[in-house]
Amino acid sequence: MEIREYISEVLYKVIYEEGYASLILRHSPYHGKDAALISEIVYGTLRNLTLLEKQWKPYAKKTDKHTAVLLNMSVYQMFFLQGIPNYAVINEAVNMARKHQKKFVNAVLRNVERAGFHNKGEIWEVTSHPEWMIRLWNAHYGNEISARIAQSNQKRPAVYGRINTLKITKGEVETDPRFHFVSDTGFTFDGVMQETDAFKEGKILIQNISSQEVAKYLDAHDGMHVLDLCAAPGTKTEQIAEMMHNKGRIIACDLYPHRTKLIEQLMDKAGVTICHTKVNDAMQKGAFEKDTFDRILMDVPCSGMGDLSHKPEIRLHLKPEDIDAILPIQKAILENGSEYLKPEGILVYSTCTLNKRENEKMVAAFLQDHPEFEMISERTIFPFETDGDGFYMAKLKKGEINIH
Repeated sequence: MEIREYISEVLYKVIYEEGYASLILRHSPYHGKDAALISEIVYGTLRNLTLLEKQWKPYAKKTDKHTAVLLNMSVYQMFFLQGIPNYAVINEAVNMARKHQKKFVNAVLRNVERAGFHNKGEIWEVTSHPEWMIRLWNAHYGNEISARIAQSNQKRPAVYGRINTLKITKGEVETDPRFHFVSDTGFTFDGVMQETDAFKEGKILIQNISSQEVAKYLDAHDGMHVLDLCAAPGTKTEQIAEMMHNKGRIIACDLYPHRTKLIEQLMDKAGVTICHTKVNDAMQKGAFEKDTFDRILMDVPCSGMGDLSHKPEIRLHLKPEDIDAILPIQKAILENGSEYLKPEGILVYSTCTLNKRENEKMVAAFLQDHPEFEMISERTIFPFETDGDGFYMAKLKKGEINIH
């Protein structure tokens, strides 16, 4: 299969069959520069889908799904990619079009080329977000921050890594010019991190810079008993183990055996020996004794609206009613999991979404019902602050139990 035929197939699965690009591309037969080009066109097209459609729809009142994919990926290449002349993009599209669509595709793309690029319109149009999502952010954070979130989501995301301090020090790698440190342990990297010996040996891990802040918020120390309730694939769990200097005990849970297996594989690779996994439904009560853990991390399932640069297809798949469905799940996890925390212990509730119903309001409602807990601090990280994902985290402390 030719590269652009493969791209078209991937985009069709994502746009019309609710696939996820990252999962599909994980099994791509292409490598190196070919893989980079595929990733650029797939993710670029998805990030700009509404804006791309705006370029060609005036010349095509009705199209089939395959032709729509072809037009979108072609217009992306014409206006967003350097080094590929328009005639080459158009010729390729005509060759790929179905026999009865060739003249039509050629005419539409020639019209688009003559008209030039149009990027005027409402913020939701020019940044290719659902209108309801922009309205939600406007209501929660104000129009200015909302616009900055949307604009930030249009950037190619930086790939962040973190050194594994159980195996390597910052000093051992910072002389390598490919590493660019942004914190004591976090960095960006020139090249493909997965192809390095350091990654294969578990000395460095891929982890978004915002995600790295969550484990720090937990403030775990040597010898503690820690519960990570929604842990797979285990990157935050591994970071917690580093903070504990691999001394103490961590229980890492997830819903399915294949997910806990991922955690175990990462712990083995990273040299973590204090982590034990458990298949567990975090929504259910009674998985552990009450008042057992010094620290609990709840990185709960969420709508993912902080991760729209890495996962632009969320914009296509997510509906407002999906958020309504996820709120009871988050509430149950927070409610049931909080019972396992010792008095004076710390609980961190976190999401990778930007939505106060899942974040601030969820925690406020919990505190209203549980006066034994107090808010230590909460934090929202917006994508434009770090060039990382959007995240929310709340640090709660459980008070002493008074016995009368």
